[in-house]
Amino acid sequence: MLISFFLELKKFGVPVSIKEFLMLIEALQKRVAWGSMEDFYFLSRAALVKDEKHFDKFDMAFGAYFKGLEAVPALIAQIPEEWLKKLMEKNLTDEEKALVQSLGGWEKLMETLRQRLEEQKGRHQGGSKWIGTAGTSPFGAYGYNPEGVRIGQEGSRNRSAVKVWDQREYRNLDDSVELGTRNIKVALRRLRRFAREGAPDELDLDDTIRSTARNAGYLDLKMVPERHNAVKVLLFLDIGGSMDDHVKVCEELFSAARLEFKHLEYFYFHNFIYEAVWKDNRRRHTEKLATWQVMHTYGHDYKLIFVGDATMSPYEIAHAGGSVEHHNPEAGAVWMQRLTDIYPHAIWLNPQPEDRWGYYESIGLTRQLLGDRMFPLTLSGLEAGMKELTR
Repeated sequence: MLISFFLELKKFGVPVSIKEFLMLIEALQKRVAWGSMEDFYFLSRAALVKDEKHFDKFDMAFGAYFKGLEAVPALIAQIPEEWLKKLMEKNLTDEEKALVQSLGGWEKLMETLRQRLEEQKGRHQGGSKWIGTAGTSPFGAYGYNPEGVRIGQEGSRNRSAVKVWDQREYRNLDDSVELGTRNIKVALRRLRRFAREGAPDELDLDDTIRSTARNAGYLDLKMVPERHNAVKVLLFLDIGGSMDDHVKVCEELFSAARLEFKHLEYFYFHNFIYEAVWKDNRRRHTEKLATWQVMHTYGHDYKLIFVGDATMSPYEIAHAGGSVEHHNPEAGAVWMQRLTDIYPHAIWLNPQPEDRWGYYESIGLTRQLLGDRMFPLTLSGLEAGMKELTR
């Protein structure tokens, strides 16, 4: 059975070896995990995966092979599951959507949600008031409202939620993805400043020949440090939500950037930059890094690149407490201003097609905060962005 599981991991690209497989067998023989699929999942992942960036591939292989067996338990919702049971889904025409009114602002939305949680006693479907499904209420799932709180829905439908009740898990971008085209690498190479730094470990052939000739033919080796791109880059990547539509191109960009820039530091955020960022999406609730710490760690000579579709509620940018996932004490615009004050060479790369930018107020706000330094995540957009960073 486990041999087939081992082969399944190889099929999904997890670089597992016989040594790790035998270690798993030994652990099972000693009953480190016994009688629980959850225990076996964590034991096998710890034994077989050497690098956290392969966790996502491991999860896919595990799910494909053990399909139908007990799943690893998910978080339990605080709102009764019966309230959010999907029996039907609301689909409105554009004309019908235009007739649905928002409650009228961030404060009104939050206050009304508090009232609904106090008053509601049972499940509701349809309608425009209670927390439920397939309606036009601002609170619930599988319905429609121009400004609402999404509760209990798997994924986004209309991209209009102001806040998301459920805790969501995002996966890290895979920096091993092979580019379908070399164009991204070529565009990034516009941002280059070569230098030789560090230990001398590369043969300097010209100087070796000259020195050997001056030394009467006795070999005199001359070494120099490796020549590399000395440009320093801080890369901030939006992850989850509407960015799920753009994972492929973002992975290609991430992969190319890891290869191109020797001095590259990357961080994840969701929708907009706030008081904290993170390095690992699986630990983003427990291992966050304060944005202040980032600004005090990396000098002003770093180039700042944001990657995101900037498609969100404008409250997330302009209001304290506007984040869809947590209460941010200060508005995202405040943090963006602090970052651009320290790092004057900053751009935003947007995978959203440029002809749609005008439909989103949040994109306009983001462009304004960046001094109109937003570029589409296309070949020409990358070239323009790299040119901007070299000024």
